[in-house]
Amino acid sequence: MPAMSMTLDVQTLRRETPGVANVLHFNNAGAALPPRAVLAAVTGHLAREAAIGGYEAAAEAADRIENFYDAIAGLIGADRNEIAFVESATRAWDMAFYSIPFQAGDRVITARAEYLSNLLAFLHMKARVGIEIDVVGNDEFGQIDLASLERTIGPSTKLIAITHVSGHGGLVNPAADVGRIAARHGILYLLDACQSVGQLSIDVRQIGCNMLAATGRKYIRGPRGTGFLYVRRDTIARLEPPFIDLQAASWNGADSYVIRDDARRFESWERFVAGQIGLGVAARYAMAVGIEAIEARVKALASLLRLELAKRPGVSVHDLGVEQCGIVTFLKDGESPAMTRSRLRAMNINVHEARSSRLDLPARGLESLVRASVHCYNDETEVERFVRAVVG
Repeated sequence: MPAMSMTLDVQTLRRETPGVANVLHFNNAGAALPPRAVLAAVTGHLAREAAIGGYEAAAEAADRIENFYDAIAGLIGADRNEIAFVESATRAWDMAFYSIPFQAGDRVITARAEYLSNLLAFLHMKARVGIEIDVVGNDEFGQIDLASLERTIGPSTKLIAITHVSGHGGLVNPAADVGRIAARHGILYLLDACQSVGQLSIDVRQIGCNMLAATGRKYIRGPRGTGFLYVRRDTIARLEPPFIDLQAASWNGADSYVIRDDARRFESWERFVAGQIGLGVAARYAMAVGIEAIEARVKALASLLRLELAKRPGVSVHDLGVEQCGIVTFLKDGESPAMTRSRLRAMNINVHEARSSRLDLPARGLESLVRASVHCYNDETEVERFVRAVVG
């Protein structure tokens, strides 16, 4: 793994990322290109499974499997006992949300930029139990309105749940400010960090969240089918998993069981073992490069991309927020986002068509946007080539 300072050696990063030879990859908010170390870790373990058997390969790799917990804890400033391995950010978020003992009349506060799957879970819980959903509006910059959030909190507020980085724009919500408000009122705080872990410096103690969900395949550059859940130590016992198995609990009598007292109570025994090993390697790779350096590089490249796109006639940039990240959204006049994506894909350029819930883009008069998302291994030459291709 590379040892780098705050100024990244981009050429080394590119040499260690095999995929850059094949595509101009600006879809890191979808699934980033993994570094060679992650690829080797995953394929190496799969090869051992094929050679000696899955259970036997897992036993042989026990130390590397366990290393995942230390790696993720180090990445986000947590303790290893506060980390659970799950198959996706959505499942991690679900395990946290559906573990909260909601009752009829409890209220959940969220924001306009909340991820669609999370909003569907709110509606599901409303239909099942009778919770109420309070959506806090945006401030003049497009991020969650903190004053409005404070006013919305009431005696029945059970949870504040927001998305840190919008998947359909460069917006970074002020997660730590929300955490201070939640702590002041003694309210549980669930943060969807699917798009932020790996591109931004994340410290769960500084943010103040009780629970945080993230994926492996995006900015951490881990394998697909991996993710993790963080649950703060003082919160674990307050949450009973919506389902358990022999990983989450032990059978200690004829008709009794004991649930684990750490975050692994939210895990399942069966998992993508090679993926767990690979995600641990990806986390350590990011820390070796330097998260602060990655954040600075990603933000600088995204700012350059926004600036260059905005200069071009017929191209409009649509990112909101005071703080912005590596996600850039735009439209090209006379061309739908799907058409732009398809046209660029024909040139080996990867982007994504971003959609949102009914609360965000449609409220802004938008159906969808082209989403370009950069990472630290992308370079200025790619930005120049990308802008030329967009303009056509």
